[in-house]
Amino acid sequence: MSGVAPVGNARYQGGVMPTRQPLTADSSILVQGGSLRTWSYRSPSVEQVQVVLSTEGRPLDADIELWHGPDNTPCKMRVYVEDGSLRPFSAVIETPRGPNTVAIRNIGQVEFPLAATVVADNVDNPSPECTASSMTIQGGALRTYPFDPSVDSVQVLLKTDGRPLNARIELLQGPNNNKQVIELYTEDGCDRPFFCYLVTPGSGNVVRIVNTAPVEFPMTASVVAHSINDEMSSSAVLGGDVVFGGEFSR
Repeated sequence: MSGVAPVGNARYQGGVMPTRQPLTADSSILVQGGSLRTWSYRSPSVEQVQVVLSTEGRPLDADIELWHGPDNTPCKMRVYVEDGSLRPFSAVIETPRGPNTVAIRNIGQVEFPLAATVVADNVDNPSPECTASSMTIQGGALRTYPFDPSVDSVQVLLKTDGRPLNARIELLQGPNNNKQVIELYTEDGCDRPFFCYLVTPGSGNVVRIVNTAPVEFPMTASVVAHSINDEMSSSAVLGGDVVFGGEFSR
């Protein structure tokens, strides 16, 4: 199985996450604060692309959009990471029925550049465990997934039955301490599901998935451990808790 971090004793130490064929420094493009870069794919055979964003340890703040024809943006997201070296961003964007253009805008300050890599070959896919472990989150509800310190990274897969997908993905380490936030929209969560990796170094990591759509727009979420550090004990706590309107229920 491909992935962002090796399983076993080797720990991921930051930078651009390797996929099946490790991304080289030459494949990344520096995007200065306040600037925009685009990657265009005219071939309809390109049905997925993988986007990897990182920094040299500074905050990462970016807008990512998929352009499909004039004035049509079927997928867009806002990405914030406290430390883009320790926790680089890696996500797969569905690009059916090309041509498509991926646009990445660094909305951080000019002194906070980011490195962006967009590839259409050897795109990572969810593991069988991830696709089989989906749980429904109703509109306006949230679910939390605490993970053991031995978990180095997790997989996140969000889908709908064809309705729009509006969600917020948060990686917390400590009470209300957001290390990474993804605000996501796709016009069709079945045709364009969202898949990403979250790097989870250290202890106290909790993934929180919020369905920001109205109650009539449920979604399914799968959040599972991806890579494990064998030097740490125990295993991930899978499942999660559901909260409606700030009240706790199971």
